[in-house]
Amino acid sequence: MTALENAWAGHPIVVGGVSLGAHVAARWAAANPDKCAGLVLALPAWTGAANGAPAALAAKASARIVTDHGLETALAGTTGWLHDELTRAWHGYGDELVPHFEEASESPAPTLDELRSLTVPTGIVGCTDDPVHPIEVARQWANAIPRAVLTTTTLDAYPRALGRAVQAWQRARN
Repeated sequence: MTALENAWAGHPIVVGGVSLGAHVAARWAAANPDKCAGLVLALPAWTGAANGAPAALAAKASARIVTDHGLETALAGTTGWLHDELTRAWHGYGDELVPHFEEASESPAPTLDELRSLTVPTGIVGCTDDPVHPIEVARQWANAIPRAVLTTTTLDAYPRALGRAVQAWQRARN
């Protein structure tokens, strides 16, 4: 959340993120309602405590695989755009990748009460065929946030997901 605090320059800002980044953005907005002008959220992974959510379990498993067998083995099961994106992102973490996986697997997402407190326009994109980020979570978030608009995508179309979330945010503003 430090990056969000540093981004705020005295006027409300639109913030967002993907997966854990969506969790961080929504929690920051709930804690700083006067600083947030809107939210662009993609693939929220759970609500409240992780409690064995698929994305939390995937983060723990990924940490174990990287620790025991190396980063290339952890990436070996991915293909296409997902392989390219994870390769870029995971290599960027260097030695901090495993600690980030472990932290992510236990980080709380916003609670339903925190989500209900959000009064800013919010665009949410959920993926209808992603077992790690269940569409039910995106729907739950959209139902809880008063000014949310939910749009959906598929894993094949995912590289355009943030654009779809921005479009949903624009519709929520009206």
